[in-house]
Amino acid sequence: MELGWLLWGAAVLLLLHVLMELSPAVNFALRIGFYSLLCLVASALTAPVCLLVNGGRTVKNMRIIRAVVRTFKYFFGLRFEVKGLENFKVEGPAIIVSNHQSILDMMGLMEVLPDNCVQVGKKELMYAGSVGLIIYLGGVIFINRKSTSSAKMVMAEVAKSMTTDNVKVWVYPEGTRNCTGDLLPFKKGAFHLAVQAQVPVIPVVYSSFTTFYNPKTNLFTSGKIKVEVLPPIETKGLTSDDVSDLTDRCFHTMRETLFRLSGSPSEAKKSS
Repeated sequence: MELGWLLWGAAVLLLLHVLMELSPAVNFALRIGFYSLLCLVASALTAPVCLLVNGGRTVKNMRIIRAVVRTFKYFFGLRFEVKGLENFKVEGPAIIVSNHQSILDMMGLMEVLPDNCVQVGKKELMYAGSVGLIIYLGGVIFINRKSTSSAKMVMAEVAKSMTTDNVKVWVYPEGTRNCTGDLLPFKKGAFHLAVQAQVPVIPVVYSSFTTFYNPKTNLFTSGKIKVEVLPPIETKGLTSDDVSDLTDRCFHTMRETLFRLSGSPSEAKKSS
């Protein structure tokens, strides 16, 4: 009986392997399904550890979450090449901004996430089962993107707690996922926050995923991701009148870096 189950299991695995080789759609669906399952199971197993070690919701839990998520890349054959980590070593709080490409961004985030850093995420993530629980325990700040007044109130509280708790805040200024190989226009919330709190902005750029991940073409293979942490941009002495210039400066710097890391020198020339 046991031999029969083993043979059936082997046959199913062989069939899945053949289908993945023959059909990009099957390969993509299975890989995304496995990634989603991995996130849910890992979150469910990590949450009790966070509660036992740190007792509840705190940014300290990010150290545990980071250690777990860093193992995910081995399941998908992803490699990270990181430069500029020394730029995170600023005194006191800071705003970290990065490009936002896909659901795989969590792996890239945890690869370079500094200590005492919380992320800003959409409120809907709270209801993502065990994943919602683990990011809640990690201290993620949830905002309601549909309510401008609510989001502004939350960001005002963040500005106060940044200096009080001495934490860095990680924001995706594009506001939504964008897997086109370019940047979407930046929203100004993160830059208003940086100017209000008079803290530096640290840009982080990930190379384009389009060579190994593209939902439109059902592409999901192994690949290399280049990550560069850029020097901090100071905001001391800036006022709300300077927010637009600060946003534009950060956008153009990150865009040029994105094209360079992704091997698109012609695009980098165009954007300068």
